[in-house]
Amino acid sequence: MTNEPVVIITGASRGIGAWVARWLNEVNARLTLVARASKDLENIGREIEANKGNVLIVPADVADSSACLNVVEKTLKKFGRIDALVNNAGILEPVSHIADCKPEQFRHNILVNLLGPFYLTQGSISALRKSQGRVINVSSGAATKPIAAWSAYCTAKAGLTHFTRVLAQDEPQITAVSIRPGVVDTHMQELIRQKGPEIMPPDLANYFINLKKEGKLEPPWVPARTIAWLALKAPLEISGEFLDYDDPRFFKQANDFLGAQPPI
Repeated sequence: MTNEPVVIITGASRGIGAWVARWLNEVNARLTLVARASKDLENIGREIEANKGNVLIVPADVADSSACLNVVEKTLKKFGRIDALVNNAGILEPVSHIADCKPEQFRHNILVNLLGPFYLTQGSISALRKSQGRVINVSSGAATKPIAAWSAYCTAKAGLTHFTRVLAQDEPQITAVSIRPGVVDTHMQELIRQKGPEIMPPDLANYFINLKKEGKLEPPWVPARTIAWLALKAPLEISGEFLDYDDPRFFKQANDFLGAQPPI
């Protein structure tokens, strides 16, 4: 068994998750990549393998507790250990006012954004204790800022952020942090621009539309670099914190360790 770290990454088929995988592959981490979109996931896996990566592909819906346990079991079977878990998978929908929100859609959002990280964390705890590993939960500014028509997302991310704090209390050998990745040029932003004008307050919908027009969205490789660094290097003394992706305590260290330019 080699000493390269083993990292599980959810939502790994595109956006931030795919870039976390690319960054970690640059330092020879062994990766379990998880997402629902199996074709896109396989493409990322092939890309990383072509760059001499050691990768396990596990198509799974994190809303399913048994699927999450299967991810952990397959990781341990292939690699023998888990050093970090990056809970990145997330959904925005429903974009709906509370009065109009379908309960099953609200519930599904909570399942993906909050219970999925719980399932994977709980399943990985024994292995993470052994490795004195790390859990990196990708949260959002919406965890602390209420946004009209985003009730499920805001609630789930607030829960995820506080779950991280409790995890840090419960598991003193594991470093657990949540991170605000900023406003990133991803599929989620496309969805906001598509659905926002119909439902969100006009000034808020226009704000997100203008971010794209004015080139103010962060490319996903930038917050992904910080997340990748945290998965490998986050110090135990920050366990429980809610971090900004550009936190000056870590942003330069991530740049110095992983590089200033995106890999591949």
